[in-house]
Amino acid sequence: MVDTKSLHKLTDRLLDLLGDRDAFSLEISERSVYAYDNSRRESVPDAVAFPSTHEHAQGLVVLCRELRIPLTARGRGTNTTGASVPVAGGIVASFERMNRILRIDPDNRLAVVEPGVLNADLQAALKPHGFFWAPDPTSAPYCSVAGNIACNAGGPRAVKYGATRDNVLALRAVDGRGEAFRCGKPTSKGATGYDLVRLLVGSEGTLAVITEATLKLTPLARDKRTLRATYADIGAAAAAVARIMAQPVTPCALEYMDDEALRLARNHAGDSIPEAGAMLIIEVDGETDALPSAVAAIRKAASGDGLIELHAASDAGEVSALWAARKALSPALRTIAPNKINEDVVVPVSRVPDLISGLRQISARHGIPIVTFGHAGNGNIHVNLLYRPEDPAQAANAPACLSEVFDLVFALDGTLSGEHGIGLAKREFMPRAVDPVALELMRRIKTQFDPDGILNPGKLLPD
Repeated sequence: MVDTKSLHKLTDRLLDLLGDRDAFSLEISERSVYAYDNSRRESVPDAVAFPSTHEHAQGLVVLCRELRIPLTARGRGTNTTGASVPVAGGIVASFERMNRILRIDPDNRLAVVEPGVLNADLQAALKPHGFFWAPDPTSAPYCSVAGNIACNAGGPRAVKYGATRDNVLALRAVDGRGEAFRCGKPTSKGATGYDLVRLLVGSEGTLAVITEATLKLTPLARDKRTLRATYADIGAAAAAVARIMAQPVTPCALEYMDDEALRLARNHAGDSIPEAGAMLIIEVDGETDALPSAVAAIRKAASGDGLIELHAASDAGEVSALWAARKALSPALRTIAPNKINEDVVVPVSRVPDLISGLRQISARHGIPIVTFGHAGNGNIHVNLLYRPEDPAQAANAPACLSEVFDLVFALDGTLSGEHGIGLAKREFMPRAVDPVALELMRRIKTQFDPDGILNPGKLLPD
């Protein structure tokens, strides 16, 4: 934390840099607003700054390095792992005022944006041009593009169109030394040195502060079909996922919910949600004339032992009804288990059945309900441990239960996170998830970008 004398100096320097008293705050009421994110972790910063230009952002990094003050870049705080919580104090740089869409270039399938642009606002601006940006996390109405970049956000469409890392062409940024640089080009191909763009995506603000992004756009499909497949048990649904992803027609969404997830969503949203051992929501998109054959291929792959029903939506209203279960699940879980442990592990698609089976055994062994749902088409399963802290046995078993979940994931050649990132929540597991030599290389990369360790300290890499 910054001492009182330094705070007075900081106030003068921030005023000189930002030129407006409304562009920063040291008031506790405002600092507290930027102390937490969706992880429910909290740490109050010493100051909050609101840069509105690249030069402001660069000046903040230079100032923080000079004064040895931590700097935490922040989007809208929808992160679930504590990545935007300023655990070391210092300054939070909120990029909400850098929210301009600088250019939309349909001819080259790209858009240039500032970091604070909301995902949903970008999608709305792109739609009249016939394009979209692929990342579509649940928090899309509220999350920022730079936040998506920081955590390599995904969403249902990632199964076909890729996550954030696959849809960023170039970046403008400032490293921890205060030096501005550009990396990448507005081209779909490039083989010129190290790929710094892909390195920065997913780095959670620990390497550089992003001030501009050039994004790869995808044409909107002319049509779409949505199907719902229900199964007698989880194993049958997981096997169907593997079959669907092994045939040539790639769905644009393939969402999975287990029996407990369906039950909870049904309690929350009503009888429109079916009773079943598991459910898949499957979407295919493309030219209208080509969809019947695509749907037929998906139907064939989804059919098999344990299938109860395979239903195709007939209109937009029914599509919304089919998605109701998935959309009802998160609020239902928050209601019944506000302290749940939510992980977003990933395994190879062919190992999803083994993951689901193993999670059931872990749940029974520790007496902690585990609810699973998520983006099954790329093996990204959200694992929710619904433990009750007031239950001594469950509270005691929760750490070992979570550790066994990760052991299972690693044994299946999977990894810690598909789209939520590491933040504070998963740092301790990084040595188990990453080769020791690779982890040491990550530390050296961090030192090259940020030699004084001022950028989002305490995140991603373990102590």
